[in-house]
Amino acid sequence: MARNRRKPDPASLEPSQRQLRAGELVRHALTEIFMREEFRDPALQGVNVTIGEVRTSPDLKHAHVFCSPLGETDPAAQDELAKALNRAAPYIRGQLGKRIDMKFTPQLHFIADHSYDDGAYMDAIFNRPEVRRDLD
Repeated sequence: MARNRRKPDPASLEPSQRQLRAGELVRHALTEIFMREEFRDPALQGVNVTIGEVRTSPDLKHAHVFCSPLGETDPAAQDELAKALNRAAPYIRGQLGKRIDMKFTPQLHFIADHSYDDGAYMDAIFNRPEVRRDLD
């Protein structure tokens, strides 16, 4: 008797230890690349990039890199940085392949990381006098 089992949605699954380890390896290598490499794209020259998180696919062939310019809170500037990094992704992937020892060098997808803005917004809410009064 065959059982009708539905596969769980991959987006709802927690990443495996292997994915987490690979993501951290990619994140450290990308940090080194951004510190040492020069980019031809004018949008990337002189910009310090913060990498918040790297999420890899289960087969480790794709990596979603959440990034933002250091100290920049403007969402438009964050989105512009992500677009510029996606234009430079083939070059960055080549540099990444030289620095990591994985069977496949993951294809990079850069996404603007707005989580820092969300944290600052929550801090502002918690520091309001009427909210502080309720918390005490």
